[in-house]
Amino acid sequence: MAGLALLLQQGHRGSAEATRRSSASGRFAGGAGRDGPRLPGRRWPRPRSAPQAPLPCTSGRSAPAGGPLLQLHRAGAMQRLAMDLRVLSRELALYLEHQVRIGFFGSGMGLSLIIGFSVAYACYYLSSIAKKPQLVTGGESFSRFLQDHCPVVTETYYPTIWCWESRGQTLLRPFITTKPLVQYRNELIKTADGGQISLDWSDNDNSLCYVDASTRPTILLLPGLTGTSKESYILHMIRLSEELGYRCVVFNNRGVAGENLLTPRTYCCANTEDLEAVIHHVHSLYPLAPFLAAGVSMGGMLLLNYLGKTGSKTPLMAAATFSVGWNTFACSESLEKPLNWLLFNYYLTTCLQSSVRKHQHMFVKKIDMDQVMKAKSIREFDKLFTSVMFGYQTIDDYYTDASPNRRLKSVGIPVLCLNAVDDVFSPSHAIPIETAKQNPNVALVLTSCGGHIGFLEGIWPRQCTYMDRVFKQFVQAVVEHGHELGA
Repeated sequence: MAGLALLLQQGHRGSAEATRRSSASGRFAGGAGRDGPRLPGRRWPRPRSAPQAPLPCTSGRSAPAGGPLLQLHRAGAMQRLAMDLRVLSRELALYLEHQVRIGFFGSGMGLSLIIGFSVAYACYYLSSIAKKPQLVTGGESFSRFLQDHCPVVTETYYPTIWCWESRGQTLLRPFITTKPLVQYRNELIKTADGGQISLDWSDNDNSLCYVDASTRPTILLLPGLTGTSKESYILHMIRLSEELGYRCVVFNNRGVAGENLLTPRTYCCANTEDLEAVIHHVHSLYPLAPFLAAGVSMGGMLLLNYLGKTGSKTPLMAAATFSVGWNTFACSESLEKPLNWLLFNYYLTTCLQSSVRKHQHMFVKKIDMDQVMKAKSIREFDKLFTSVMFGYQTIDDYYTDASPNRRLKSVGIPVLCLNAVDDVFSPSHAIPIETAKQNPNVALVLTSCGGHIGFLEGIWPRQCTYMDRVFKQFVQAVVEHGHELGA
């Protein structure tokens, strides 16, 4: 009996001590304790001690083990312990309810963690992510021209703080950026081989700056690999051009814009015949208008290959390219890495297959279309389809001819080329920096972030991107101050 009484006494003392600590914690926490200040509008229940049943008198002789007396003692002890636990649970529940009502930010430790993490992330972002682009030019005149009239290329680029990683920027841009409404006028022009090319015009007849259509500046836009005039980056370029009062025309590659394919031929970035026909056609319509071109991704590769072949013998005043793949071998190797293949390569391959599927009856005599439709990568598609269509002996021959880095030294008009060094489509080691330094007509603008046609900036980047700002400032600078480039 003495041992049992001592055990019950210790249990009751522990429960009382726990209750006392809970009440004290409640006082320090702002009123959860019985004697502390209470929250307004809430009455806190007072814990009540359970009535203790009087122990029956004994004659001093121990009861038999398991007898009625011992069972009565055990029942009373368990009742008191249960009551103490209920009181303790109620006090703890009230305390936690009060803490949740205060919230995580009301906790000093929680607020300190949030502030500390935010400061650390801001320091990392400002020191390692937000940087000024690298400007590489082959001539002092072009460099000075850009600094004076296109200052965005020398300003710090602040990529979206919650999405600056290359693949994230590349994947997010098509979904998050808006698509401005543009009304096109479509024109189909004939080619020398009997084919046709679809041009989408934004005439901007309401231009206040250039009322005379014959002298209204014209911008030729070249979309990417399977892109058309409906791509969001093309629509944004047109909107910005309209703000400046310019006219735009989009060059859609054969067979991708919904038009019928009249000959068994599509397109590639090494063959510039269609682009030459388009440039000649547009210039013949408006020979007095300033004429510029801008190409994105594969469109930029095609444009650079054209400029490398023609040199200064082109009606174009200047050109701009964005996210160009400079070395086709390096681009293909990068896109065949497992993660990049999963995110980009396989999807683009299916787009290429879809673009030729509806015309496959035109190619069956020359190309094994069943094998083409089984291709799992862009390299396989080019090996089975593109290189065969344009008469190359091997895929290596085609990729060598398609790489614009080989022709950069021959470019004869001012060209601004924007690339992100983290672009998985165009690895940084393949960017021809040394070649650009040897040509006074070339300027490379290399940002640390931006991905492939990403260049998102701002907290919620739905409108203008860094690429858009570079495009707008450059074409405006050439149209308004282009005479300085010849000085």
